[in-house]
Amino acid sequence: MKQVERIGVSLDKKLLSMFDKLISKQGYENRSEAIRDLIRRQLSGERLSNPKTKAVAAVFLVYDHHSTKLMQKLADLQHSHLLQTISSMHIHLDEHDCLEVIVLRGCVGEINKMAENILSIKGVKLGRSNLVATEQE
Repeated sequence: MKQVERIGVSLDKKLLSMFDKLISKQGYENRSEAIRDLIRRQLSGERLSNPKTKAVAAVFLVYDHHSTKLMQKLADLQHSHLLQTISSMHIHLDEHDCLEVIVLRGCVGEINKMAENILSIKGVKLGRSNLVATEQE
C-alpha cells in the first residue's frame, strides 16, 4: 500500500464552501480526493511544458465532409505518422458536418506538431487538441 502523509490546509470559509459545492457537484466523496486530483492535474500540466514528455492527445476537428480531398489528407497524414496515431473516430453531426477524433501518442513536441498539421488542413472549420502527460517524474 502507498504511504500516505496527512497535511493540514487553511482556507477562508467562503472559499471552502465554494470548493465543497464544486466537488459535490463533480461527484467527489471527499475533499482529499478532490485535492489530489487538482495536484495531479497541475503537475501533469507542468510536465506538458517539456516537449520531450511522453503524452497522449485527442485531436477534435469539425469539418464539412464535402470539402475537397480533406478526408484523404487526414487519412494520409495519419498513415504517415502511424506510430503516433493510436485510433480515430468519425461521427456524422448533420448533413454537412462531421466530427473526427484522432488519438495520438508520443512526445509533446511531436504531438503538437502533428495536431497543428491536422488542424491547419484546408476545410477544417473548428479544432482543438487536448493533451495528457503519461509519464511521472
